[in-house]
Amino acid sequence: MKAVVTGAKGMLGQDLCPVFEDAGIFVNSFGSKELDVTNYDETRQIIGEISPQIIVNLAAYTNVDKAEEDYDNALRVNYEGAKNLAKVSKETGAILIHASTDYVFDGTKNSPYAPSDKTNPINKYGLSKLKGEEAIIENTDKFYIVRTSWLYGGLNGFSGNHFVKTMLNLKDKDEIKVVNDQTGSPTYTVDLALGMLMLLSKPFGIYHITGEGETTWYNFAKEIFDIEKLNVNLKPCTTKDFSRPARRPAYSVLENSIQTRHWKDALKEYLDYTRSLNKGNEEL
Repeated sequence: MKAVVTGAKGMLGQDLCPVFEDAGIFVNSFGSKELDVTNYDETRQIIGEISPQIIVNLAAYTNVDKAEEDYDNALRVNYEGAKNLAKVSKETGAILIHASTDYVFDGTKNSPYAPSDKTNPINKYGLSKLKGEEAIIENTDKFYIVRTSWLYGGLNGFSGNHFVKTMLNLKDKDEIKVVNDQTGSPTYTVDLALGMLMLLSKPFGIYHITGEGETTWYNFAKEIFDIEKLNVNLKPCTTKDFSRPARRPAYSVLENSIQTRHWKDALKEYLDYTRSLNKGNEEL
């Protein structure tokens, strides 16, 4: 079985490709410079030549705040790119697995969102991702749309930008303020990759895969520093204390479609892994 993975050089792609390869799937991985999903002809030609059974779309515009003023580019990647891949998957008969987000919801619910719940994004990034979902549903039948949240990970430990990396980079500051009125579920990219692989035995449709359990950004940060045994001056604050271009949902916990590890267990494994990487680099 062959797969094409777009956006493969990103944080999730670095963990997903080896997970799929370990399952016996031959992975053809492409970064954005190697396969531009916004270019339909290029996408059709490259994927057509490979003729994969699976297409995994991880290519995405993910800068939530910048999307407020750069909406056209967010749409180009998150909507047009998804539509192009859906059309190509339909034409080739491939299964499309597409990564989406908790930000398609408005955060006004006080219990986990089910895949069937009404969407209502409150920022341009979430709207662009929702339009991508709709384009997939309209253009192919063999799809898994996978909504997830609060991602961190990457094969080399600290690739890309994510919350865990940010917090550890701030550990020497006199004071660290983190919002305590936004609730979600931290998700390790390895667990998400394994979950995506498991979906191949399930009916096509929309699924939610996150770390199990819920927390706030402040308590997420606290757990990071506790695991690392770091004594930092961490203070809770409110969303109003930080002026950001894009609104965030206050509650974006997703109801898991498959069983996953508790987010604290996954976080510990990730931090143990990155610590071992750092130790190995120091010994070189």
